[in-house]
Amino acid sequence: MNRLVSILGAGLMALSLTTPTWAADVTLKLGHIAVPDHPYGKGADQFAKLVAEKSGGSIEVKVFPSSQLGGQKDLIEGMVFGAVDMALVGTAVLGQFQPQISIFDLPFLFNDRQHAYKSLDTVGMELGKELEGRGIKLLGYMENGIRHVTNNVRPIKEPADMDGLKIRVMTNKIFVEMMKSLGASPTPMAFSELYSAMQQGAVDGQENPSAHIFTKRFYEVQKYASKTAHAYSPEPIIISMISWSKLNDEQKAIIEEAAKEAIDWQRQVSEDQDNKYWEQIIATGKMEVIDVDRAKFKEATAPVIEMFAKTVGQDNIDKINALAE
Repeated sequence: MNRLVSILGAGLMALSLTTPTWAADVTLKLGHIAVPDHPYGKGADQFAKLVAEKSGGSIEVKVFPSSQLGGQKDLIEGMVFGAVDMALVGTAVLGQFQPQISIFDLPFLFNDRQHAYKSLDTVGMELGKELEGRGIKLLGYMENGIRHVTNNVRPIKEPADMDGLKIRVMTNKIFVEMMKSLGASPTPMAFSELYSAMQQGAVDGQENPSAHIFTKRFYEVQKYASKTAHAYSPEPIIISMISWSKLNDEQKAIIEEAAKEAIDWQRQVSEDQDNKYWEQIIATGKMEVIDVDRAKFKEATAPVIEMFAKTVGQDNIDKINALAE
């Protein structure tokens, strides 16, 4: 009898070692353009971790960073047609599908991060509802960061220093007009092409948060960074309505709860990392970091807000202004 028990025990142990783990009931592909170490790259991974924990492994989110599933426009179009389940994208690109959501790209819109968070979690979520009719559901807003200008020609300390510089921008009318208002020559270009464009001199500079400046090693091909803080850059986390419709109520609740928790976690990571990135950029010794008189830049770009007030809704601008402390 003891021998039989030993044989059965050994057999069960062998079976447990060779039997594959059960696959998740649902697998969702989530794409973004950042490197995994970027704050919202970390946010995507945190979201995937939370979904796995809350679902007991029955829902798996596979994260594809670094433009593996395409650029931001590719990701959004893929979601509309069901080829991509989820994505993190900028409002500058998402605004091509819902123009009012471009409000968050306006220059000097927020007083500080807390003002941005309150606005995104209220006005931003309301505006996001209109995306559902276009095949996309907004789950909330992570953070890309606060945007600054870099270039390889001369130090930028005031708007006049930007005169004639070729500055790469996203394919977004607000950013194009913003750069024009500062005297620069805006050059729309995919993010994946930016490093080589700066390296080869096709553009003189670009504008992005410190996280991209450091993690994408822009300091290798840019001499000057000016802390203009001209715009705040949220990073919406979105899901295809095709994918969403395949989930049951319990699964939807898990996705929404995980997204909310991941957003709170990621925003804190992004804020904590911001100063560290500037310290690391300075430590390379390759890029001069310059403080500017932001009031002059705010004054120069003020007409851009008036120019797009009708597109984004003056009432939405008023609501955001009312949330400032």
